Amino acid sequence: MRIVVLDGHTLNPGDNSWQPVEALGELTVFDRTPESMVVQRAAEADIILTNKTPVSAESLASLPNLKFVSVLATGYNIVDVRAARQRGIAVANVPEYSTHSVAEHVLAMVFEFFHHAVRLSHLVHEGRWVTSDDFSFWEQPLVELSGKRMGIIGFGRIGRRVGQLAHGLGMEILAYDVVRDKTPSYAPFAWKSVEEVFAESDIVTIHCPQTEANTGMVNHALLSTMKPNALFINAARGGLVCEQDLADALNAGVIAGAGIDVLSEEPPRADNPLLHARNCLITPHVA
Repeated sequence: MRIVVLDGHTLNPGDNSWQPVEALGELTVFDRTPESMVVQRAAEADIILTNKTPVSAESLASLPNLKFVSVLATGYNIVDVRAARQRGIAVANVPEYSTHSVAEHVLAMVFEFFHHAVRLSHLVHEGRWVTSDDFSFWEQPLVELSGKRMGIIGFGRIGRRVGQLAHGLGMEILAYDVVRDKTPSYAPFAWKSVEEVFAESDIVTIHCPQTEANTGMVNHALLSTMKPNALFINAARGGLVCEQDLADALNAGVIAGAGIDVLSEEPPRADNPLLHARNCLITPHVA
């Protein structure tokens, strides 16, 4: 059994052992693989392991021995699953490894946006508190999260964990998912449409896989329905968002801010509009 890891560096930069995988077959590990070299490097592979290196329909058609593609991440949009299915090639992902960390990262963005801990610390170090006439000072309104509405698009493992954490802070939860089952026992909670979640929430966070149907779903039309003081968060896939539309909404004050952990192209191009957008907190795909 020949096993090829296309981009092992992000999973294992040297602090993990590949021995459990080596025990399963003849293993070859590449730290990084450009898409143009997938067929060359996996030519004899029975199994491919990949994180962000795309495995296209064209590549699949040129890999006659391939039986299985394992995506070393939660999202699997980098694999043409339709072409894999047609060829009888199984595709799997790792759905549970990041549930807690992504949910916690979302809350970190929420806290920073509403409580401004980093910004206030910078002001203190700049001497603003030293020169203040009062025992405290602030530049923006002080806000409590209790009583606000958290809207969640995609109510799977990660979305449900975000809901649990937000509920623990006293927030009302609005959720959309293509499958409405296992309604949470906590309250207040309500199932809503995508449009209702965006229009009624103080915070909207998306946690759905990217598909052909929902690519670019967060666009001008949807963003324009949000509250002007609302926060938008994306820790799912960058392709779910029309980035120019989001940048325009931020710069025009249509919404108050955004927290972004994923972009349509990673690393981003220097001209990505979100890099220069107003009130846009961006982290480098670490959630």
